Amino acid sequence: MLTQIRGLHHVTALAADAQENNDFFTKLLGLRRVKKTVNFDAPDVYHLYYGDEIGTPGSVMTYFPFPHIAKGRRGTGEVSETAFAIPVGSLDYWRDRLADLGGLEEAKCFGERRLRFLGPDEDRFALVEVSGDVRRPFAKGPVPAEHGIHGFHGVTLCLADGGATAELLGLMGYEEIDRQGPVTRMAIRDGNGAHFVDIEVLPEAPQAREGAGSVHHVAFAVEDRAAQLEVRNALIDAGARVTPVIDRSYFWSIYFRTPGGILFEVATNEPGFGHDEDPEHLGEALKLPEQHALLRPQLEKSLAPIVD
Repeated sequence: MLTQIRGLHHVTALAADAQENNDFFTKLLGLRRVKKTVNFDAPDVYHLYYGDEIGTPGSVMTYFPFPHIAKGRRGTGEVSETAFAIPVGSLDYWRDRLADLGGLEEAKCFGERRLRFLGPDEDRFALVEVSGDVRRPFAKGPVPAEHGIHGFHGVTLCLADGGATAELLGLMGYEEIDRQGPVTRMAIRDGNGAHFVDIEVLPEAPQAREGAGSVHHVAFAVEDRAAQLEVRNALIDAGARVTPVIDRSYFWSIYFRTPGGILFEVATNEPGFGHDEDPEHLGEALKLPEQHALLRPQLEKSLAPIVD
């Protein structure tokens, strides 16, 4: 069992409209936009990052907003729900705040109070009351700090068969800690707060189709490149087809597919979002990776402005 992975690093999803996506996360959920850049592989599309004050690993939700993209179809082989941690006693505040959203549903899962809701592209989210979470929410947004989002709690993977993926997560340092109906909860002991992965097995469900509202990939956090290399070697030894290390400007990444078809990433905590931007002004300017710097005049004309 590996010990280098501490929990989630970030979750990246697809959206249809950059402005709508920005407003949802910054104005409604109260997260900070910590970076405004472009998709490395499709630089005519934004890559937007939202999180806590500095974009701490385990707090960052990121999006590729592709204009006119078709909606995704729910099913197996996808991350079906992304859960954020909030302080105990905050669920009533959030129920009132999110009252106009679709899919609002209160539930109790694994002993935790949870409020489920839908995002602009019918993305599935949940807010989970968590006690003892020492992570600090973004305090300068519209949501009072005493009710603010601390970061991720975890993700739910929807699979036709969860056995092989559970074995993979076991190699990555996760342990089964509970079961509830078709859902198995796995966690990393003494993780980063964003260290839960729930596996929901629905063998009769259709295969998911990626589109707006779908999670593109889920990333797991390691401290540095040395730890990442150890993880990469272990995954390859276990038979996973892992990419070379890729420089993503704010972290280094490796990618591989799970047996259930979900794209996993392992990302470093270094160098972070402040190395190319004043921490007081994170997410304000359009930042471009070096290979796309020459495209700035074109991109500043073609990318739709985001009004804060």
